[in-house]
Amino acid sequence: MPAGHDTMIEPPVEELLERAGSKFRLVTLSSKRARQINAYFGQVGDGIGSSIPPQVTSTARKALSIAFEEIYVGKIVAVEPEPEADADVVAEELATDDES
Repeated sequence: MPAGHDTMIEPPVEELLERAGSKFRLVTLSSKRARQINAYFGQVGDGIGSSIPPQVTSTARKALSIAFEEIYVGKIVAVEPEPEADADVVAEELATDDES
């Protein structure tokens, strides 16, 4: 097995992947949160305040880096949907389609 190597990203990608569970989930979580952070910084001067501010104190200037830091410290976590709830919704939709 190859030895670990230093990365330019802080926190390291390997540790972010451990926290997120998969590459897809890491990309999804970080991109959604980065969009929210960008929206927050866009609204700061307007006084709207409808977006959630960054949850970590960061020296990073980019929203994606801040999102990675939030995932790393555990402020952003993935929530698994309940499969039973999804199946019930589909069954209800099928039943209403049949009645129409």
